[in-house]
Amino acid sequence: MVNYNIKELLDAELKYRDNASELSYDKPDPLMVAKRYEDEYIALICALFAYGNAKLIVKFLDSLDFSLLEQSEEVIKKELLHHYYRFQKPQDVIDIFLTIKRLKNLDSIENIVYSAYKRENSILDGLWNLIDTIRSLHPSSTHGFNFYFLKPAKKLVGAGTYKRYLMYFRWMVRKNSLDMGLWSKIDKKDLIMPLDTHTFNVSRRVGLLERKSCDLKASVELTNKLKEFDKNDPIKYDFALYRLGQEKIL
Repeated sequence: MVNYNIKELLDAELKYRDNASELSYDKPDPLMVAKRYEDEYIALICALFAYGNAKLIVKFLDSLDFSLLEQSEEVIKKELLHHYYRFQKPQDVIDIFLTIKRLKNLDSIENIVYSAYKRENSILDGLWNLIDTIRSLHPSSTHGFNFYFLKPAKKLVGAGTYKRYLMYFRWMVRKNSLDMGLWSKIDKKDLIMPLDTHTFNVSRRVGLLERKSCDLKASVELTNKLKEFDKNDPIKYDFALYRLGQEKIL
């Protein structure tokens, strides 16, 4: 059953947040860096580094030279020798760039995701195929590399939220003042809510989510609830819910 009070709140917050001023150094978000390039490969790098303090994420992303993706692997190894971010040591950052460069030479990310998604309109099938493809391109198994790219989940219960990938899909599929909408083959109604601590806590407080564990099953549960508000674009509420929690409004 639709809770119209919550829906009205979220619709108002959605309208308020849907503007470019939400992405600035006063309100840092990795999407602000990704939008400078309008490139699906650079956007993936930005999205997968999106953990931790937002200001520090943006500061690190600003330090990266994404034109290295067009350079030789030898140049990448030399130029990134002193770059690191939290769990990713310099060698991990190098391996990440090498992997994305190889991915770029293989196919578009959209095509890789779509080839598995199209069978049952499952964005998770698309995600597992993307991760499997990525991990086939580079043999690294360090903690920093594994944390960055993750591995496919065997089941929803107990699986991580895959928030960074699901957020990336939102950036790529949806088109508004925030999201880039670079892809055309995947339907936004099939997206799944990217769930972080802020979104999880707010959703629990306002009664959108009953599940007590912040995991992939909770992401699916919240998505299904939001489909009662908009069955064709349930993830449009993601940024509004995130800001409501981040800014301690709810």
